[in-house]
Amino acid sequence: MDRRVWAWASYDWANSAFPTVVSTFVIAAYFSQGIAPDPATGQAQWGWMQTLAGIVIAFASPVLGAIADAGGMRRRMLAVATVIMAVATGLIWFATPSPSSTLWALACVGIATIAFEVGTVFYNAMLPDLAPREKLGKISGLAWGLGYAGGLCCLGVALALLVMPNPSPLGLDRGQAEHVRATAVLVAVWVAVFGWPVLVALPDRTARRPWRVAAKEGLAEIMGLVRRLPQTPVMARFLIARLFYTDGLNTLFAFGAIYAAGVFGMGFEEILMFGIALNVTAGLGAAGFGLIEDRFGSRSTVLVSLGAMIVLGVSVLLVTEKLHFWLLAMALGIFMGPSQAASRTLMAKLAPKEEVTAWFGLFALSGRVTGFIGPGALALVTALTESQRAGMGVVVVLLALGLLIMLKVREAD
Repeated sequence: MDRRVWAWASYDWANSAFPTVVSTFVIAAYFSQGIAPDPATGQAQWGWMQTLAGIVIAFASPVLGAIADAGGMRRRMLAVATVIMAVATGLIWFATPSPSSTLWALACVGIATIAFEVGTVFYNAMLPDLAPREKLGKISGLAWGLGYAGGLCCLGVALALLVMPNPSPLGLDRGQAEHVRATAVLVAVWVAVFGWPVLVALPDRTARRPWRVAAKEGLAEIMGLVRRLPQTPVMARFLIARLFYTDGLNTLFAFGAIYAAGVFGMGFEEILMFGIALNVTAGLGAAGFGLIEDRFGSRSTVLVSLGAMIVLGVSVLLVTEKLHFWLLAMALGIFMGPSQAASRTLMAKLAPKEEVTAWFGLFALSGRVTGFIGPGALALVTALTESQRAGMGVVVVLLALGLLIMLKVREAD
């Protein structure tokens, strides 16, 4: 792969630290166990925060994507989103282990989540510029695998340097959870250090235009795409299918560590080890499927991955032994990356190049317009049943709905 491909893939390495450490394994569990009054309340509060963030992302992503297309400012907007994500993540340091920090913690994570998701619109839209259509699956899959490796390495550093040493060589106060809060600062630094190559190596393809002109033309472009959706049924079906299964995956990522902590009593150290192991299997799955996706087909890769995750997800909800949970979760991880990487490749193949960022805005919209359903339903079911198992069942339902609609998508349409 050439320099531009490696520069693009390095951003996956950089920004994957945020969903791995903050959204999924460490900060999410810290919020439910260290800030919220109890794990079930923490899971519900985290769910409402993710719901609000999802609504903002759903409306902002397609509009900003279209503006980036019209204004030739994709790289600049990616830089702004990345800076906001890093700063908001670093500010989580001030969320002390007390219910009084609830609003601060949720606000910081919510803002960082919005910036992370909006940034991926501009980042993903760069994929079609990197290689011919027949090589996009390999590049996307290997980059997604590199992202899991980045998350794994960041988790490893957090475990070895911050969480496990007692006493801390950095003088961190474990009583105030500074060893856990410092992982957010680590993520902010990680993103800043590793996220810049793509901004240097991939300049915008079109000339930069004034913001006012870009906004006017961008809004016209996104409205045109929406009006044309009924005439492009394959794209419409794909976006609707992804609407459901991505909501399921996002909910799984947001609440996986909270579920492990509450149901199986995992502490922060064990959750980190669990996260490292899950990232290993997920990274291997993404990279492995990436090597065969261009021959196997992006649609087929998504279908196989969703089917496997549904079967394994049901099994995870039924087991009561921690060892069985570990084994099934590791197997499930193999199929997480391929479903997402292949979805990105399929969109890159289907979207016209001159409108690709706007289409990836709709791609983000399809993953977030119902973003309130997964966390909201999980929060509601958890609150009504007082059962984290019942709440997590929402994930399986969303994956199944996405699979059923995806069966009607034909890659060659």
